[in-house]
Amino acid sequence: MASSSPLRQFLVSFLMPEKCYEEIFVNIHMHAQLSQLLKILWKGGAAGLSLTSALLQLYAFSCPVLYAAALNFPLFAWTERLVTLAQTAAIVFLILFHGGETLKGLLFLVAYAAVMLLLGSWLPAAVASWMQTSSPAALIASKALQARTNYCNEHTGQLSTLSVSLSCAGSLGVLFTSLQETGSLLSTLSHILSACLSCVLLVQVLSSSRGSRDATKRKSE
Repeated sequence: MASSSPLRQFLVSFLMPEKCYEEIFVNIHMHAQLSQLLKILWKGGAAGLSLTSALLQLYAFSCPVLYAAALNFPLFAWTERLVTLAQTAAIVFLILFHGGETLKGLLFLVAYAAVMLLLGSWLPAAVASWMQTSSPAALIASKALQARTNYCNEHTGQLSTLSVSLSCAGSLGVLFTSLQETGSLLSTLSHILSACLSCVLLVQVLSSSRGSRDATKRKSE
């Protein structure tokens, strides 16, 4: 487990307090989703964001919450994951809203909340455990679909640079931590793939931002 990894022990002992470690390596998804949500609200649009990718993210972030509820973990232990989940659901709604499908977005939120309440109360622990295991694959697929969308559109639209940077940093941190541990080969390979896709997204968003600045500069000359 990450809590017993040599990397964690070294970082917490010599470089940073435990709370800082948790924020960087555990809660970074919450900050990444908040950054993306704020950009959509600030720009008033969700162009370039893949709905399928966002839905896969929502599934991936739902799994730990359902797993914690199924095993009766105390609420304070997974409150931050619940916040991340709410932010991701809001992003899905805004993608639909800015796509002219407000009613569909509202119905989705109601249906999603109902399903989560139902599963949170009745989901068997074995199923919750399987869902938790499948969440990394969903995140990998989410990143791959967004990268493909960026490639097809030839721009990254309203994809947040800060959000992608935080996600990339988190993926690299998890990968580095997993390499210090004696985990399964499949788990390590999934972390490598996730980190590679995060780097691809970061390159895409930085290239798109640079292209936009160059185009604006040419117009002003």
